[in-house]
Amino acid sequence: MQTVFVRSYSLLETALDCFQSQMHGRYRHDKRLSCGHLLPALSTMDLHLFDYSEPGNFSDVSWPCNGSDCIVVDTVLCPHMPNKSLLLYTLAFVHIFIFVIGMIANSVVVWVTIQAKTTGYDTHCYILNLAIADLWVVVTIPVWVVSLVQHNQWPMGELTCKITHLIFSINLFGSIFFLTCMSVDRYLSLTYFAGTSSRRKKAVRRTVCVLVWLLAFCVSLPDTYYLKTVTSASNNETYCRSFYPEHSVKEWLISMELVSVVLGFAVPSCVIAVFYCLLARAISASGDQEKQTSRKIIFSYVVVFLVCWLPYHVVVLLDIFSILHYLPFTCQLENFLFTALHVTQCLSLVHCCVNPVLYSFINRNYRYELMKAFIFKYSAKTGLTKLIDASRVSETEYSALEQNTK
Repeated sequence: MQTVFVRSYSLLETALDCFQSQMHGRYRHDKRLSCGHLLPALSTMDLHLFDYSEPGNFSDVSWPCNGSDCIVVDTVLCPHMPNKSLLLYTLAFVHIFIFVIGMIANSVVVWVTIQAKTTGYDTHCYILNLAIADLWVVVTIPVWVVSLVQHNQWPMGELTCKITHLIFSINLFGSIFFLTCMSVDRYLSLTYFAGTSSRRKKAVRRTVCVLVWLLAFCVSLPDTYYLKTVTSASNNETYCRSFYPEHSVKEWLISMELVSVVLGFAVPSCVIAVFYCLLARAISASGDQEKQTSRKIIFSYVVVFLVCWLPYHVVVLLDIFSILHYLPFTCQLENFLFTALHVTQCLSLVHCCVNPVLYSFINRNYRYELMKAFIFKYSAKTGLTKLIDASRVSETEYSALEQNTK
């Protein structure tokens, strides 16, 4: 017999708040495992049974189920989370800011990279795909904002729920995987494959990019498949949630959490840290200023990735411990996890704005292409925004401009 603790402050929200998943898959809000046992009940019970969770009703509630899968639910009254609306509206504003910056920065990277005449620098293929992935992630943000300001309700239909989640999840995993591949590629290109032909390396990188997209799709598909919308009969509020097979709800929830932590952070962070440390050591023989700067940039890659992603996955691990009942249920823990998941998820999205700076704008070759694409296209002689052919700009002109801006 399993016991599930549920907040008892409203009708449908009592159960569904346990599955707050405003950003599904890796990005789910307050998707509590203790409440996860409610999923079989939600799929077999009539909605009017939620009336048992109204304040004042503290008796055990039994739902129809099969044999050993039966669940007894003890409803525990938790007060309303203080400042919940303030938290959600503030995060909605931050999401909009991330959307604007991320759209501009990644659009510039994609456009300039495609327009560039000289695209031979090593990680060009990864940078383009990284920018595309980050761009698609931020494109979905307005949808999440609509859900946030409505306290995670989903008024946009089940198809929109599935499509938005799939786009978001594929590109979020893809972004992380491309960062990982880039760290490996840079080290191997410097140490082992410096003499390999450019054509062969380009073919390998393109193959890797295709495999990354396929892997991201496969990882994202299971959670998307089980997404459904459910509407409260009492207040007509609709939510988009993951409804896993009723006989293995706990296993599915834990599996999805572990996929998020292992494939979305643990493995990539270890690979990124190891290969960038090896790269820094490989270039440490030279003590000139340029090499020192390169090591600082390499260090920033690792630090920024950890700062953006470590807090979220620490909270996810706490969520798993709560799911396994290693952490006892309290209203304070419930409110903390709800707040922490929202805030750290928002922090992780900042990575989509930082990536263009770290991996594109800081690159001298890329800055050269940016100069050609934007600055040299306008003629200062006429005082008009007359376009000129960017291909007329020479390396000498660019070098002179760079010297003048120092």
